[in-house]
Amino acid sequence: MIPVRGGRDVRVAVIGAGFSGLGAAIRLREAGFRDVLVLEKAQQLGGTWRENTYPGCACDVPSTLYSYSFTPDAAWSRVFAGQEEIRAYLATTAERYGLAEVLRCGVVVHGARWDPMAGRWRLATSDGSYSAAVLVMATGPWHVPRPLDVPGLDGFTGPVLHTGRWDDSVDLTGKRVSVVGSGASAVQVVPAVTERAAAVNLFQRTPQWVLPKPDLALSPAFHQVVGRLPGARRGLRAAQYALQESFGYAFRHPRIARLLEAGARAHLRLSVPDPQLRQALTPDYRLGCKRLLTSSTYYPALSQPHVRLHPTAVSAVRGNEIVGADGTVTETDVLITATGFRVGELPLARTLYGSGGRSLHDAWGGEPQAYLGTTVSGFPNLFLLLGPNLLGGSTSAITVLEAQLSYLTAALTHLDHSGSRALEVRPGVQDAHNSSVQTALATTVYNTGGCTSYYLTSSGRNTFAWPWSTPRLTRRLNRFDPAAYVWQPALAPLPAPRTAQDDGVPAPAHGQQS
Repeated sequence: MIPVRGGRDVRVAVIGAGFSGLGAAIRLREAGFRDVLVLEKAQQLGGTWRENTYPGCACDVPSTLYSYSFTPDAAWSRVFAGQEEIRAYLATTAERYGLAEVLRCGVVVHGARWDPMAGRWRLATSDGSYSAAVLVMATGPWHVPRPLDVPGLDGFTGPVLHTGRWDDSVDLTGKRVSVVGSGASAVQVVPAVTERAAAVNLFQRTPQWVLPKPDLALSPAFHQVVGRLPGARRGLRAAQYALQESFGYAFRHPRIARLLEAGARAHLRLSVPDPQLRQALTPDYRLGCKRLLTSSTYYPALSQPHVRLHPTAVSAVRGNEIVGADGTVTETDVLITATGFRVGELPLARTLYGSGGRSLHDAWGGEPQAYLGTTVSGFPNLFLLLGPNLLGGSTSAITVLEAQLSYLTAALTHLDHSGSRALEVRPGVQDAHNSSVQTALATTVYNTGGCTSYYLTSSGRNTFAWPWSTPRLTRRLNRFDPAAYVWQPALAPLPAPRTAQDDGVPAPAHGQQS
């Protein structure tokens, strides 16, 4: 099948043009599925690396591993590449694989509904109606910013910047800046802000475990040498993969995680000479319970004379004053909220309706689950990329993504060969898989580490982490089992495509976009 420019009825529609969406388009086309369309709400591709432009934004996984395996020749400038370089890499990769003909930017997907009569997904978008036999959700877990919710925030007299929605026009030079949060983005933005601001106040509700980050520059000479040595790039990627997996092993065996804690404590002790500050930065939970952080600049930044740590949550905002839960009051010119994302909230879940007319949001009931993090019972021909219980605190998301893409292409190949028009995972298969996942998670540091994190829902269910090794995950995703699915036979002839309005695709809802 050949894609038609301007066509609105396609075999596969992919929502999102970040790492997941672009990777899906490349792998599907390589597998012979040419009738693919990628819909992106923004005016350019990039996903989270387009959205996150705060100072200091960079990858916390080595770039050689945090890149597609089919583009091993990327000449990264550092071991851990920055945001601009990663976005440029995605743009270059898209150009390299000719994705311009299947990518439509500036198209906001408002909702989708499965049409059981036609065996297709009906999409309502800002560009009108589309339909697809297969729908791939590539919106990613780091998509919806989590706002700071305290009284008086709307009345703050200065700029309020979320790290996931940065405004480059705001000049921080000579300003009094307050940062709320101590997670991954805070660890990166604080050192960058301290170089410009006159005063920096960090409000830390919970201290984090931080390991040193060997972020070395990679010279052109290095890439020349590596490029000339057969197997050098592959060997470097394998070594970094093994290192990341060693962290994952520790997280699955909490006693071993204490060895990593010893290293983190040593890093803290060597970086922070002030014993009181050091005590305030020492967590009281197991390393790995929250996302593992790495930085060699965070602790030194907090030790500078114009930087102050407030080991307390923010309770209110009064004009230009930030009020801590401990009663401290701090005058502030610019407020930065490094409060992360609503990781468990999949965009479009409220307006994505399956075979029974039920939304994905209602089907999940606040606790996302899927079969192998990829398919969901009640939602035929729907594939989630980087879905529930696939990631963790150690491995590269791209490694997991590529395993999923192998599963996706295998599923569509079986669909073609079977003569069926749709596949849907059996409810019992999905339930059994998730039961085993939750049982295995019960002994990991993710669940037993003594902290609250975005891994866990309010009820305590872990909907984020994979409880076993990454090799086990990739092996499982590389074996597509047709018996796990119900196959819907094709009808001939299929009804002519109807408009999204005729099929009752929901109207645009506030905050619901692709």
